[in-house]
Amino acid sequence: MPVFDYKGKTAAGAVVTGQLKAKDKRELERVLRGKRVLVTEATPRATQLSFSFGRKRVKKVHISRFTRQFATMIGAGLPMVQCLEILATQSDSSEFRKIIDQVRDNVQSGTTLSEALSRHKKVYDDLYVNMVEAGEIGGALDTILTRLAHYREKADALARKVKGALVYPAVVVSVATLVTFIMLRFIVPVFAKMFRGVGAELPAPTQIVLGVSNFLTSYMWVIVGLFTMGLVALRYYYKTEAGRMNIDKFMLKIPLIGIVLRKSAVAKFTRTLGTLLSSGVSILDALEITSKTAGNKVIQKAIQKSVVSIAEGDTITQPLKETGVFPPMVTQMIAVGEKTGGLDDMLNKIADFYEEEVDAAVAALTSLIEPIIIVLMGIVIGFILVSMYLPMFDIIGKIN
Repeated sequence: MPVFDYKGKTAAGAVVTGQLKAKDKRELERVLRGKRVLVTEATPRATQLSFSFGRKRVKKVHISRFTRQFATMIGAGLPMVQCLEILATQSDSSEFRKIIDQVRDNVQSGTTLSEALSRHKKVYDDLYVNMVEAGEIGGALDTILTRLAHYREKADALARKVKGALVYPAVVVSVATLVTFIMLRFIVPVFAKMFRGVGAELPAPTQIVLGVSNFLTSYMWVIVGLFTMGLVALRYYYKTEAGRMNIDKFMLKIPLIGIVLRKSAVAKFTRTLGTLLSSGVSILDALEITSKTAGNKVIQKAIQKSVVSIAEGDTITQPLKETGVFPPMVTQMIAVGEKTGGLDDMLNKIADFYEEEVDAAVAALTSLIEPIIIVLMGIVIGFILVSMYLPMFDIIGKIN
């Protein structure tokens, strides 16, 4: 579908310009007429060849920074279109700059801000759009944007902590595996050739290590192929409903990592739901949005059960209890919040508490994982080295 550069006039006589996708000029005029814009000029953009592999993704930090700056400008009394123009020029991302320009053009032509943002789902999710819509309806857009900026900054910080907790052990295990592979694939065969030349009798540990080395040398590409196929199969399995449920459930049960994931999931759920409720979004809409941004299928299913529970006139507490993910303290505090009518404040207090718990869990994870991996790595490499030196001691003994 071609993109048209257009110029037109609003009912008040103001000149507007922008870009819009349409099948032809007639459809463009019809769409803009519905927005009370009379098209005076319309030219299709020339099709440009692109050698890039898809669009660049807009980073979360760019969206958070945009939200914070937008809130400050709106709070200072600047017109919305001018705010968007300034933010577009200040953006470091060329892709994000184009999106802000499109939002500005849509707002300038009479579209509400929430509707303009909803046209870019990959950047502005349902949570973002619904909060902005609530701010527009309630006449408190600056307050809602400030609250949204605070939420995004908290969520980004939490995600960085969880990723850091998972990346560190993954890197250490990868390095240990690579060192072991190099020793078995390249160093051990040198010793094996020397032992065969001398005709020494090999002890059992040495035979085990040489057997593993020969297996890697003979079937290396088969192992790589099977490993790659396994990763691809796992990825496709995770895309299925049952696969994602089973993997997410398994991740929550991993001894050390599961604690971090569980606490971060509770913090994210309570922070998201609390922010939406305090912004004026209805409880059912807030739960629907929160379920889409949960990041874990087990928690998403529990939230969806809560929606059904509330629709039937019950509370949200019981479905959350049944998952086994939410600790008793959390469900009890949510129940108290429901009874007192201060559910949003209670949820934000739970989120503050569990974000601190995530910090402690990440610190505990890194302090425990590091010595465990070092000990295991030392045992494996030590076993390989000792098994290589045992025949040499036997040879030296025979020479003496």
